[in-house]
Amino acid sequence: MTTALRITDLSKTFPVGRSLFGRPKASVKAVHPLSLTVAQGETLGIVGESGCGKSTLARMLVGLLEPTTGRIEIEGAALDTADPAVFGRRIQYVFQDPISSLNPRKTIRQIMDAPLRHLHHMPARDREARILEIFDSVNLRAEFLSRYPHEFSGGQAQRIGIARALAAEARILILDEPVSALDVSVQAQVLNLLADLRAQFGLTYLFISHDLAVVEAVSDRIAVLYFGAVVEIGPAEEVFSAPKHPYTELLAQSAPQVGRPLAAPEAKGTELPDPLKPPPGCAFANRCTRASARCRTETPRLTPLGTASQAACFHPLNV
Repeated sequence: MTTALRITDLSKTFPVGRSLFGRPKASVKAVHPLSLTVAQGETLGIVGESGCGKSTLARMLVGLLEPTTGRIEIEGAALDTADPAVFGRRIQYVFQDPISSLNPRKTIRQIMDAPLRHLHHMPARDREARILEIFDSVNLRAEFLSRYPHEFSGGQAQRIGIARALAAEARILILDEPVSALDVSVQAQVLNLLADLRAQFGLTYLFISHDLAVVEAVSDRIAVLYFGAVVEIGPAEEVFSAPKHPYTELLAQSAPQVGRPLAAPEAKGTELPDPLKPPPGCAFANRCTRASARCRTETPRLTPLGTASQAACFHPLNV
């Protein structure tokens, strides 16, 4: 199977504060060195609590943030972080808030025209034909092109955001909470559209979301992030039905379900460790009922468990 995206030892560290001489007083590791491989046509779901590094990872992949370390390869070619246009032609971002991600001062035609003109230098006549073709593929009417973003509903605006990403002709889309701001009925329409587009254009998706049910439904595999690191990765049908890492089990227990009363699986006030003072060993140890002395001194690495799953845990579940 062809590899669409390969990430090797990718990390991001942010400086915090400045001394009198301009040196950073401290640093925060938002994403620890991680490696992932995504096959062409695959949907990789990425889940985790707020602050675990999901959006930072996504922004590095599309060139909005420069990695501190690591390498990004698309179809075997390394991306040059100094050239944003290279990212635009190969990988595109679909934002969480569809309305605010569109320029309010430009018509939809101008928004759609920009990637065709700047990334592909397409002649005006060809651009118009391509825009109409893309609009048809996302089930939008041509008359919408003369309107402005504020004139659309959330679902329509998200379709426009997806259309703009398709206009760049990128093969990989980073979907950062693409349906969380939409009504449930509209969510289903957008998810069905994404599935159709993936089949039609051979797209590869990285699907980031807090909604575990949505991620499980649309993903082939799921990567679970905690405190900037991947703690489990495996087939979507196994990650939540038979989790290997205690944190994955905690996420599954925390997700609300129809017919099940809400109950907090942890003590009130439990949260991520302090990023300015990261704990030694496993970052999840203080929240884990299975933690041992080894967990508090040694950092576990991703280890194969079974045929397709990996987990970074000394005391994995369901093995």
